[in-house]
Amino acid sequence: MLDFIRKMTLAGAGLAIVTTEKIQEFADELVKKGEMTEKEAREAVNEYVEKSKQAKKDLEGKMEQWVTGFLNRMNIPTRKELDEIKERLARLEKAGE
Repeated sequence: MLDFIRKMTLAGAGLAIVTTEKIQEFADELVKKGEMTEKEAREAVNEYVEKSKQAKKDLEGKMEQWVTGFLNRMNIPTRKELDEIKERLARLEKAGE
């Protein structure tokens, strides 16, 4: 399951890079044709990059919520819960010595 999530995240990152390159190429082509100034092209690409970063952050948040919900439904403890159990066990072992 975690492998699937990792692959999806990497695929999304790869898509963002390819898309950014394509947007840059498209903007450069518009500049060459005189339909856009270099400043406008740079601003458009920067705007796209910023929106992509925000979309990535939103997607990561939603994926984290989904995974947490899935783990809860499957009754699988989180890392935090496991750490708390380890700490409690260490305290109990120490108290029993």
